[in-house]
Amino acid sequence: MRRIAFIFIVLLLVACDAVDCPLSAVKGCKYELAGADTVLTDTLSVVAKRIEKQDTILLNRFIQGKTFVIPVSYKQPSDLLLFLFTDTFNVTRTDTVRLYKTDISHFESVDCSPTFFHQLDKIEYTHHVIDSIVISKSIVNYDTISSHMQLYIKPGH
Repeated sequence: MRRIAFIFIVLLLVACDAVDCPLSAVKGCKYELAGADTVLTDTLSVVAKRIEKQDTILLNRFIQGKTFVIPVSYKQPSDLLLFLFTDTFNVTRTDTVRLYKTDISHFESVDCSPTFFHQLDKIEYTHHVIDSIVISKSIVNYDTISSHMQLYIKPGH
């Protein structure tokens, strides 16, 4: 009887293999304000322009912060984003940001959903409020601490 109980416990432990799948397959690109203005004084909203679907608000009325995270798509070779800066007089200035990337499939386990990491290749942007954007870390993965982009705002915004 002890032998059967021992075999049952061993089989139970072997069957309970822990699979740590991530809760979300969406990876975020972390932007950090850099330069002279390291805290945003204007209100920032970020909208994703999508070809097949309706536009989507990714960041809504962000203010007084230093960092923010924008999700990266995994179906297109680039993301087209609108950065809407609204000042205290309710005047909105829009910068267009296009992020070119390469999607890299990432295998966790057969029990987990498919997921993608991203290689940031190039970034293009307009210069209404944004002075420059620099890619500081080109791989977007599960790392939530490191900043991927250094965002420089023109003085006075």
